Amino acid sequence: MEKSSTGEKWFMVAVYVFVAIVTLVILYPLIYILSSSFSSGDAIRTGRVILWPVNPTLQGYTLFFENKLILNSYLNSFFYMILGTFISVMLTIFAAFALSKPDLVGRTFLMVLFTLTMLFSGGMIPTYMVVKELGMIDTIWSLVIPNAISAWNLIIAVTFFRSTLTAEVLEAAEIDGCGNIRTLFRIVIPISKPIIAVLCLFVAVSLWNSYFEALMYLRSQKLYPLQLVLRQVLIQNTIKASDFSNMERYLRLKNSLEIMKYSTIIVASIPALVIYPFVQRHFVKGIMIGSIKG
Repeated sequence: MEKSSTGEKWFMVAVYVFVAIVTLVILYPLIYILSSSFSSGDAIRTGRVILWPVNPTLQGYTLFFENKLILNSYLNSFFYMILGTFISVMLTIFAAFALSKPDLVGRTFLMVLFTLTMLFSGGMIPTYMVVKELGMIDTIWSLVIPNAISAWNLIIAVTFFRSTLTAEVLEAAEIDGCGNIRTLFRIVIPISKPIIAVLCLFVAVSLWNSYFEALMYLRSQKLYPLQLVLRQVLIQNTIKASDFSNMERYLRLKNSLEIMKYSTIIVASIPALVIYPFVQRHFVKGIMIGSIKG
């Protein structure tokens, strides 16, 4: 018993050490970015920032809010995230409710069609041609319509409804005179807060972090989302000294781009960090629906 107890203690020590190392590996890049956002550009450029801010300053955040393009793109990203999340979640709920009903003819075939989109797609060029033919190039709709329904999100929602909406519930609604639309809005949606929270989190984070669709479909800078502008900032950060005749001007611009890069990353991460605590309780419940069934 003593040997077993000693072995278990050493095992737990090893587990805690391993978890601590993994935690440090995950946290250090986040701490470095946060510290760099409050450090001077010269300290970042010369590699003096390791853990704590060096020559603390708010210059990066000042540059962020003074840059009209970045600030406008930040507001654009909020708008795209809210609009896209609403459209995606509503369409997913509508489709999942229909596919969860046992009396829907051909529902298995329809689910197979949705699932196939996870394995095959038309490709980038055909998708671009479709968006162009629909007249959505250089419009906000090109960012929220093409990917409005995710097959993965739909499968999660269908699983939730099949686990929650029993035949007795649907039959009681029908006896009370509820049609499909009324059942959906009066019964289904009110009891679907966990899955709606899951879908909102998945879609909102995806929309907030996406930039490739904007890179393909948008031409006007006034429509750019924050992630696309952040990409431009990162590209501009690769400027060469040989492009400047004045070394002082080069260093000043290099320092400004360095510090603005990190401050923009921090500000861009805030929405996701703010959203998660509010949906975390529903998220855990919703994501586990159907995982233990039988």
